[in-house]
Amino acid sequence: MKDLKEFNIPFIGLKEGSHLFEYQIDNKFFEDFQFEDFNEANLKADVDFVKKNTLMEFSFTINGTVNVPCDTTNEPYNQEIDGSMKLVVKFGPEFNDEHDEILILPHEAYQINVAQYLYELIVLSVPTKRVHPDVLNGSMESEALKRLDELRIKENKTVEEEISTDPRWDKLKDLLTDK
Repeated sequence: MKDLKEFNIPFIGLKEGSHLFEYQIDNKFFEDFQFEDFNEANLKADVDFVKKNTLMEFSFTINGTVNVPCDTTNEPYNQEIDGSMKLVVKFGPEFNDEHDEILILPHEAYQINVAQYLYELIVLSVPTKRVHPDVLNGSMESEALKRLDELRIKENKTVEEEISTDPRWDKLKDLLTDK
């Protein structure tokens, strides 16, 4: 991963209070992470940064679309994604990111790079099963769907098999109705 300098937030010179940072994320962002699952990306990321006396709070919000292949038909489509995440940054003797929602920076740190957090939020906001909307509403025509339909297991029960029963059990049914 290259150093994404535009995602550095130098907090040492900022006043206490809330600050908003906005980023437009496209394919270049994912190329820097060597992530190639998205054909195209058009996302807006908002980072609400609240600086307090002893800690900092980040609220990440992303929304937009990523062009991904459908898991069923392999046809590309635009997947809408929305996501949010919170992060608390404290100061300590050394860097520690073992906890998902708390980051500890060394006392001498003067900036934080939020690119990794935005990347993780975007990738985790995409559904694990990606299905084209036309597949869901039944209007998709593709070779893959035709082939899947041909290979579907069909039930071969005849009407006679469902109606007829074993004659040995018929006598037991008579006992239930003889009361």
